[in-house]
Order: sequence, then C-alpha cells, then structure tokens
Amino acid sequence: MKKNYEMDLTTGPLFSKMIRFTVPVMLSSLLQLLFNAADIIVVGRFEGDTALSAVGSNTALINLCVTFFMGLAVGVGVLVANYYGGGLNERLSRTVHTAIMLAVFSGLFLTVVGVIFAGQFLEWMSTPESIIDQAAVYLRIYFVGMISMMVYNFGSAILRAVGDTRRPLIYLTVAGVVNVILNLIFVIAFHMGVAGVALATVISQTLSAFLIVRCSGFRRASRACCFRYRMLLYSLP
Repeated sequence: MKKNYEMDLTTGPLFSKMIRFTVPVMLSSLLQLLFNAADIIVVGRFEGDTALSAVGSNTALINLCVTFFMGLAVGVGVLVANYYGGGLNERLSRTVHTAIMLAVFSGLFLTVVGVIFAGQFLEWMSTPESIIDQAAVYLRIYFVGMISMMVYNFGSAILRAVGDTRRPLIYLTVAGVVNVILNLIFVIAFHMGVAGVALATVISQTLSAFLIVRCSGFRRASRACCFRYRMLLYSLP
C-alpha cells in the first residue's frame, strides 16, 4: 500500500499536526545552512588554516543566498496551497509550470553572475588577499549548483503546500550524508582542498533536487512546460 505523506490540517486535532508539520520544515532549513558548515569542518581538519578561512569567508554570502531562496519558495508555496485547496487545477498547473521555469532560469542567471563576479563579491566583503583566490574557487563552484538549489527549494515548497514536509527533509538528509562522505573522499583521497568540498556540495544539492523532481510530479509538469515553451518559440515570426 502506497504511503501517504500528505497531511490534512483542516480536520482533526490542530496542535499535534502543526508540530508534525513545522518541525521537518525547521530541520530542513537548518540542514541547508549546515552544508557550508560541514565544508568548513572538513577543510579545517585536513587542509589547514588557509583553506578553512577561504571557505569560512563565504559563509555570510552563502547563508544570504539560502535564506533568500527559501523566502522566494514560500511565496510559491502560498499560491500552490491556495489553488490546491480551492480545487483550481488550471491555476495550480500554471503555477507549478511557472515555478519550474523560474527555478531553472533564475538559477542559471545566478550561476553566470556568481561565476563571473565571485572575485568582486569577495572584494566587497573585504576578504583578505591571502585567501581570496581559494575563496573565489569555492564560491564559483558553489554557484554552479544554483539551479539545483532553486529546484529543490521550489519543489519542496510545492510539496509542503499540499501537506508533505517529511519527504523534503528525508531527501535533504540523504543529500547531507552524501555531502559529508564526498567531502572526505575529495579532500582526503584526492587532495582537492576547497574545490573538493565545493564540488561535493554541488553534487549533493543536485541529488536533493533530483529526488524532489522525481517524487513531486515535476516530470509531467516539466514536460508540459517545455512543450509550451517550444510552441511559443515556434509561433514567433
């Protein structure tokens, strides 16, 4: 029998359901912020003070990006919950399609901006000259995973909007474990330093995005979205 992860907050005792709903959301937010912390711990233990400072100097900017994306995803979740609860299937479909497009294209835009201007961002943050090169390497690789981060956040917001807060937490936990394992492999076995922990983060974020897309019905939505986009292009003169 297929397990139902969705939670109906409109019937039954409210307080216990609110606890079951909000605790996974809180833990998911905390886990996303801890990805960078795991990178700091690994490079600090095995690569030394310079690598530790290089990764740590990006913490404020990375936390800003994570919290900003979470805020954008909340807006998507509000719309999805409204249309889902009201049975407005056409509007719900359009909202999901728009969320997919927004996640992909905004993630792509942020990737391009981050890769090009990573050094400038670090200069504005008064990063010391002795570590700015390694910090820029970490930040550029990290920005490559922006599409995956956007897809995960928007996908998890859509799942939460229909009462499913457990699967986003499960998938992010799996990605967190993979991140730590890859950190150790890339740093200890391959001696990749800050590039290794950044690459591990990108891979683990991509995994979480893949799991969200696979379970949330995004496959049908994304195919429909791409079809509509192609039809729009074909209709242009």
